[in-house]
Amino acid sequence: MGNIDFAALLCSRLCHDLVSPVGAIANGIEILGVEDDEFMRGEVIKLLEQSARQTSNRLQFFRLAFGAAGGFDSVIPLDEAEKAVRSFFSEGKVTLNWQPDVRELEKGALKILLNMTLLAGETLIRGGDLTVTAVNADGQVTMDVVANGERIIIQDKMVQALTGELPEDAIDPKTVPAFLARQVAAEKGGRIEYQAEGGTSLRLRAVLSA
Repeated sequence: MGNIDFAALLCSRLCHDLVSPVGAIANGIEILGVEDDEFMRGEVIKLLEQSARQTSNRLQFFRLAFGAAGGFDSVIPLDEAEKAVRSFFSEGKVTLNWQPDVRELEKGALKILLNMTLLAGETLIRGGDLTVTAVNADGQVTMDVVANGERIIIQDKMVQALTGELPEDAIDPKTVPAFLARQVAAEKGGRIEYQAEGGTSLRLRAVLSA
């Protein structure tokens, strides 16, 4: 896949995730321009505040997961990543258990971790628990994202994108985060493993050289 095609897919994914809250902001501003009822104006302002917060939270997360925040070779403190992840999931039904044993990660490793977190969180269609860990031991960095919920759904294409079995011409905006995680892991000589149990539990694991 060429760099332009890959960038276009990431842009499409960003637009998909941002269009709803940004559209709500635009609609709210339009309503404020014609609405005179004070109660209704107050409700619209609440909607504007919520949508602006959602937009900001998503941008902060995608800045680390997809972008070049901090420079390509930098090390990122995990408290910054935790803040972004907690904000990203704050509006939904996912309970985040953030439990890394390291204080910072190289930027590429962090991208893998955040994209695995994004993908695992999306499988919790009815909400649930998301546990994130990272350990640096024996010359390896091992990162796990475990989703547990009443029902978990993950498309076969997503699994194939994570494991490198999906042809590049089949990658779309939905699967591009999985493709990104897999590509970065491969560049670092690592791998991503996938394990699911009974439709209620899923584990994504990345193992990289330290």
